[in-house]
Amino acid sequence: MDKQQLFHQLKKLSTEQRNPNSMDIDARSITEILTIINNEDKKVAPAVETQIPYIAQAVELVVRAFVNGGRLIYVGAGTSGRVGVVDASECPPTFGVPFEMVQGMIAGGEGAMFRAVEGAEDSQENGMLDIDKKNVGPNDVVCGIAASMRTPYVIGAVKRAKERGAKTLYVTTNPRKNLDLPEYRDLANALDVAICAEVGPEVIMGSTRMKSGTAQKLILNMITTTAMIRLGKVYENMMIDLQMTNKKLVERAKRVVMTITGVSYDEAEKYLTEAKGHVKTALVMIKANVDYADATARLKKANGFVRAAIEGKEYSLI
Repeated sequence: MDKQQLFHQLKKLSTEQRNPNSMDIDARSITEILTIINNEDKKVAPAVETQIPYIAQAVELVVRAFVNGGRLIYVGAGTSGRVGVVDASECPPTFGVPFEMVQGMIAGGEGAMFRAVEGAEDSQENGMLDIDKKNVGPNDVVCGIAASMRTPYVIGAVKRAKERGAKTLYVTTNPRKNLDLPEYRDLANALDVAICAEVGPEVIMGSTRMKSGTAQKLILNMITTTAMIRLGKVYENMMIDLQMTNKKLVERAKRVVMTITGVSYDEAEKYLTEAKGHVKTALVMIKANVDYADATARLKKANGFVRAAIEGKEYSLI
């Protein structure tokens, strides 16, 4: 794409328009500036809400991938890439899953998390190569994240992922109708699910780290949290597969057991010791009044779903 084509493509993006509500923001007081930003941020959640049917489709694909031993791999550049890496990095300590289960790829590599790597997003080929390095396959889901929809690195990665048999998602904050444009035809053909939360022009024109970044974070939170709930990582509304990797999480595990079962601090510690530090097993032992071996067998039968294990039932994840 030459300079003129790129100029006209950017000119049409909703995220590259001027926001009429912030035209004189440079002449406002600090409080007024903050109020303008806050008022614009209030538009983000409703924009995400319109995409719930598509987010639900995405979650179904992700759950199926996880059950079949696959991965969720986020791909982005700049803020979009960082949002993906953050969500991926938070899943293991929150839900007790392996680090490779949810991964983040960012244009320019790991260093781009902390310092912008100019031009890294401009190559579809680099996105394709990075997908090849991940050995993406049919059991995986690759989720492209691009506020503008047009980021070459992300498009290349998603197209290659589809070629390799993976399911593909796309999170953008530009209109869904853009996917019907000729310049996005290849991208549209490579997607299983597109999530298009239209947040409108940014407070500062083109600064997609603002509303767009917020919308992306909300959507990724929804995808991974809902997927983990469906995998049995939550009982009632509490994390129960957390890894006790530091003192805070050890005490949180005790509090979870105490809150759900009503046992004392010392009893929670005792049961967690007997359960070899596994919160789910401790919960089943207490709630079903069974020993460690029985609790473990129940959890296996229920595919790790605590509610079903307590009731002694089987549970199908998909």
